[in-house]
Amino acid sequence: MVVDDFQVLPFFVSALRLPPDEQVVLGREWWPSYGHAVIYPGGVFLFDNGVGFGDPEVETMFTPRARSIEDCLAEHGIDLADVTGAANCHLHFDHCGQNVRLPGDIPIFVQRAEWAKVYEADYTVPAWVDAPHLTYEVLDGETSVAPGMRLMPTPGHTSGHQSLVLDTPEGTVVLAGQAVQSRAEWDGGADGMVSGMPEAPDPAAYERSVEQLRSLDPVRVHFAHDAAIWHR
Repeated sequence: MVVDDFQVLPFFVSALRLPPDEQVVLGREWWPSYGHAVIYPGGVFLFDNGVGFGDPEVETMFTPRARSIEDCLAEHGIDLADVTGAANCHLHFDHCGQNVRLPGDIPIFVQRAEWAKVYEADYTVPAWVDAPHLTYEVLDGETSVAPGMRLMPTPGHTSGHQSLVLDTPEGTVVLAGQAVQSRAEWDGGADGMVSGMPEAPDPAAYERSVEQLRSLDPVRVHFAHDAAIWHR
């Protein structure tokens, strides 16, 4: 179903100071994360929310710079109470760290393969994810979460990674998450400073997911770690 009225609002939410070895690989000191608020006729859908607050290990290792999701949304005139649904592209802590701040009466959509990893050692910060008041809907594959809005499994970076696809009158809009690391990668860049392929745990799945997103022939693509937006 094509929906006439979508508005995608990207916003910077947090950054991590990378360990020295990762600074070499990625060619930068700080690793930013961007969230996206999708305004649609049924409300506001939130895709990713950056790093959380107060975890001693994260604070020591990464010196995070984080903004509260409430402040990020308020800059666009959105109250946290306006959010009607949410998802994370995956559950690494720099994408889901503020799940714990979300209202408990909204669904947070996650792929089953991703949910299974929450308590694996060094995967995420479970206290930021599995809070008692939160409501998760565990998915098995591509799922419509609102008219014209679907979550598509795009494994590779993680086994349960997902991207958000919007069917709009101008064409398909993709919120790739970290299925594609940057606009430069979407444009064909392959080195580790712009592409997630060299460091992907499952390069074959990563490549298939990128091709799957390309096959949608999108008019616009947004990324979780790059503020640049690709336009056809």
